[in-house]
Amino acid sequence: MRPLGSTRRTGRTRRRVTAAAACAAALAALTAVPAQAHEPERRVPHWELKDTGTPDVRFRGLAAVSRNTAWVAGTGGTVLRTTDGGANWRNVSPPGAAELQFRDVEAFDARRAVVLAIGEGEASRVYRTDDGGATWTESFRNTDPKAFYDCLAFFDSRHGLAMSDPVDGRFRILSTGDGGRTWKVLPNAGMPAAQEGEAGFAASGQCLVTSGPKDVWLATGGAARARVLHSADRGHTWTATDTALPAGDAARGVFALAFRDRGHGLAVGGDFRPDQPSPQAAARTSDGGRAWRPAATSPPAYRSGVAWLPHSRTAALAVGPTGTDLTADGGRTWRTVDAGSYDTVDCTPHRGCWAAGEKGRVARLEH
Repeated sequence: MRPLGSTRRTGRTRRRVTAAAACAAALAALTAVPAQAHEPERRVPHWELKDTGTPDVRFRGLAAVSRNTAWVAGTGGTVLRTTDGGANWRNVSPPGAAELQFRDVEAFDARRAVVLAIGEGEASRVYRTDDGGATWTESFRNTDPKAFYDCLAFFDSRHGLAMSDPVDGRFRILSTGDGGRTWKVLPNAGMPAAQEGEAGFAASGQCLVTSGPKDVWLATGGAARARVLHSADRGHTWTATDTALPAGDAARGVFALAFRDRGHGLAVGGDFRPDQPSPQAAARTSDGGRAWRPAATSPPAYRSGVAWLPHSRTAALAVGPTGTDLTADGGRTWRTVDAGSYDTVDCTPHRGCWAAGEKGRVARLEH
């Protein structure tokens, strides 16, 4: 969608509920009263900024591989990679991409990754690397001036999808079965008609997310109703459901989704304009998106990214330009735990949570 300046992920495996409760309780301590001078220092989880050396870049694409390895993608055709927990970042940007805006990156490990450049016509492109960014192959370039790709997501290391804003009245889905080396446009017969003005938001790489081998969800806004579309067959047929998030304007809608399994999901968004309120910025589902319930207590402002915490069935983080919020009850209530600006967040089963945003900001959740 064009409003955001010209304009993952897959559900994670979970372990014990006790670990989830402990993690949520520790995160909630971020807002606790500081220890007195005579008390020992208490270490609680917090975002720790990692110096990327790129203060002029805004990173909306993020792929967390582990606590040590992460990829970020952003403006100026920039792609960075770390393999040492953010102590050092290697600029692995594709050559000749300085005019592109990368808004999504999906990484399978420290060497294999796929990045999406967004924009009208040929500005929408996909690149893949198999050697940690030393070399890149352009595997897709959009030639339809009516298409505008926003997000991509993978079910596994081979099968993935990318989505475009509606073309001829329906969202367009691009599919790969070889890890992003080749792509094809899927038939749109199983896609519901788009609303007038409806589109996706290329805000965090989370407007298209997967869980398991076949389920995928697509978030929309910019129309009379903010919707979530679901496919259970890798993008061939879809159903659409209204959500409770603000709509009725090109700047409003669902900006990000996260599913911990094929049933339980979170949606966040609102109005991305800083001078406009977002009174209902979060919703949740427990039936795969057939119905969405508004949060009883939402984040206080627009949020563009969301991720379930590792090994948790109830805890998740939502991020946006004005802060980070925590839910410890599956999205029923949210509490602000940090005031830093981030656009996207991603967590891995290896207890590695990362966030990224404007001014080259990248952070890792430290314990």
